[in-house]
Amino acid sequence: MPAATQKPARSSRKKATAEQLLAAAVGAVPGGSARPGQQAMVAAIDKAIKDREHLLVQAGTGTGKSLGYLTPALLVEGPVVVSTATLALQNQLVEHDLPRLATAVEPVLGRRPTFAVLKGRHHYLCMAKLEHVDEQAPTDTLFDDAPATPKAGQWLGEAGRLGKQVVRIRNWAEKTQTGDRDELDPGVEDAAWRSVSMPARDCVGAARCPYGQECFAEASRVRAREADIVVTNHSLLAVDMLAERHIIPPHKLLVVDEAHELAERVSSASQAELTPDAIERAGRRARTLIPQAAAETLAEAADALTVGLADVPAGRLTNGLPDALRQAVTLLESATRAGLTAIGDVKGDDPDPVRKQQAKAVLDELSATAQRLLEEDSFDVAWVEKSELGAGRRALVVAPLSVAGTLSQALYEDRTVVAASATLTLGGRFDTVARSLGLPVSSTDSKGEGWTSLDVGSPFDYPKQGILYVAAHLPRPAASGLPDAAGQELLRLVESLGGRTLGLFSSRKAASQAAELLRAKTDLPILLQGDETLPILVRKFREEKSSCLFGVMSLWQGVDVPGDSCQLVVIDRLPFPRPDEPLAAARSAAVDATGGSGFAAVSVPIAAVRLAQGVGRLIRSTGDKGVVAVLDSRLETARGYGTFLRNSLPPFWYTTNPDVALGALKRLGATE
Repeated sequence: MPAATQKPARSSRKKATAEQLLAAAVGAVPGGSARPGQQAMVAAIDKAIKDREHLLVQAGTGTGKSLGYLTPALLVEGPVVVSTATLALQNQLVEHDLPRLATAVEPVLGRRPTFAVLKGRHHYLCMAKLEHVDEQAPTDTLFDDAPATPKAGQWLGEAGRLGKQVVRIRNWAEKTQTGDRDELDPGVEDAAWRSVSMPARDCVGAARCPYGQECFAEASRVRAREADIVVTNHSLLAVDMLAERHIIPPHKLLVVDEAHELAERVSSASQAELTPDAIERAGRRARTLIPQAAAETLAEAADALTVGLADVPAGRLTNGLPDALRQAVTLLESATRAGLTAIGDVKGDDPDPVRKQQAKAVLDELSATAQRLLEEDSFDVAWVEKSELGAGRRALVVAPLSVAGTLSQALYEDRTVVAASATLTLGGRFDTVARSLGLPVSSTDSKGEGWTSLDVGSPFDYPKQGILYVAAHLPRPAASGLPDAAGQELLRLVESLGGRTLGLFSSRKAASQAAELLRAKTDLPILLQGDETLPILVRKFREEKSSCLFGVMSLWQGVDVPGDSCQLVVIDRLPFPRPDEPLAAARSAAVDATGGSGFAAVSVPIAAVRLAQGVGRLIRSTGDKGVVAVLDSRLETARGYGTFLRNSLPPFWYTTNPDVALGALKRLGATE
């Protein structure tokens, strides 16, 4: 990870243009050439910065989106913040894209741009926790997320294994310059890392911490303030907005990459939950700091919540909290309030401010969640969540009905926002995504006050590179799993090509049935999500050209296999949210209550984004060719939303004739 360096005076900058920086960056890549879409993107972002106008830009796969937003960003005074959807994309920018860009533009810009990565506090080693962690015996700190009643011998085995990992972390702590968990190789288990890292809610702050001068998290923030480009992720950006923008350094330009995922990340950050285990852990943390009566009431609340969650079925709570859950939450609110009063303020002269802050933070979070649930605000949705295994996780969850208002108020103030993604238009328009991001939308076009939009297309020739085949002759999908007719269609398609198939399924049951069928009827290597870790499965799929990889939603966005290892993408059914998804169901019901169509306003856009992401797995480079096969006849027969969904996809050559699809696959298979 690059350390911040002293930046030259601003006057030492050469007067470069965004177009010149892009030309230098492209010219530094062997065989690099200008791409019209990328050039249009650079020009639009440069104009948006100068006009202080927000911009939504759709840049299809292969456009060179990262370079398209990074080059104009280098001309902005002060830090520019780039937020990515995942830590993996964050690392891609910091470890590969930005170092190459900095080298390429240095002669044109007159100096070498600096950059830094900014992650949540829990990603960094905390010296205060490392100093006090006990490697020999299980403690509340080391096993905060362990079950309250472990199996016999469980703690003993974990203590030995995790203790060795903590010793390795101690040795690493003497050498690391950043304390970033991602630099610890080989890595450690989550339980071991939790014992030496500090969530933001538990931190007492550098001024009150005895290790404040050695804090790796604080050092990362210093580097971010001094850098030209700060790379963070949507989760931390969401937390920053909810914390009134006190985490990420002040900046004039924010680039949101993979912007179609931002609203969901903000919704997740705004979500809270209560579990019996969390209440028990809070009691253990605070037991030496709160009155015995409060500790006993916490234990009673945990027991009452256990009973209430057992009695109430999983799903959305449409008529308020049931009596059993209300009693448990009321007990919890009373106990946490008493505990917080007893703990009081955390002061610098406290004998152990870190432990006191941890106890206070966890009680405060439980108290706030309990109060939120008891208020039963019409803008919140509450539900009971249970694992499919029966005896597993059980939780009482609350989340906002919508985060558009939060984004409208917190995302755009005092900065220009560029939102970029390969999937920002749904049905050929920006309206739906704009609404989800809190932007005003007119009813007549894709523009709203204070923002503009641009679709720069893709360098791929989709009609010549790919076929979208919809199996319109199949019956409408009904029961869960893979219908027999769809299974036989899948078999014919895969056999025609000879493998090389990515199967994207709506459920684990359907994926498993497909794998079982292909294993029984063919000799092809069939890889099934869950059999091994996803990176290993993707590597095998890439290396074994006759293999097939079948899985569920995480494959719809996370697989990038260019070339002839993936020439058939099969989607079993349209990816509408399940009826038992509490937030989607609540949002749909809210639209229905106002006289609209919840299905059209909520379910169809969700399916459109998911479908576009899944279909996008096929063509990843200019040389790719193949077929996307959708085994759900509704994409053709549903004239309303079927047309909308097709208009949200790349412009493949379209057919419903199975002979055309099978013939194309046979020709592809014969060219190996």
